[in-house]
Amino acid sequence: MFGDLGKIMKIAGQMKTKLPEIQDRLAKTDFTAEAGGGVVSATVNGKLALVGVQIDPQVLADGQADAAMLEDLLKAAVAAAQQKAADAAAQAMKEITGGLDLGGLGGMLGV
Repeated sequence: MFGDLGKIMKIAGQMKTKLPEIQDRLAKTDFTAEAGGGVVSATVNGKLALVGVQIDPQVLADGQADAAMLEDLLKAAVAAAQQKAADAAAQAMKEITGGLDLGGLGGMLGV
């Protein structure tokens, strides 16, 4: 019992020093995902904020996509990019905790 408490206290100390550094690193990292075979791509930062969207101009010129299709592709690309960012945050938290599940504390990375 006390061994787990000691491990948790050690992790808490590591989190105090490493968490701001990891939050900063994640915030400066961009995560990009595509949808529709690369027709649409979206980029989010480590805080899950949308920072870029690209649509292949050929799709618009050829009339291959209508508004509803582009909306769906944009949503899919944004969601996939956000998932990449969330996965990176979860992996960073695992590194800090040594794989110990701390429940809802994973949200401390700000993503």
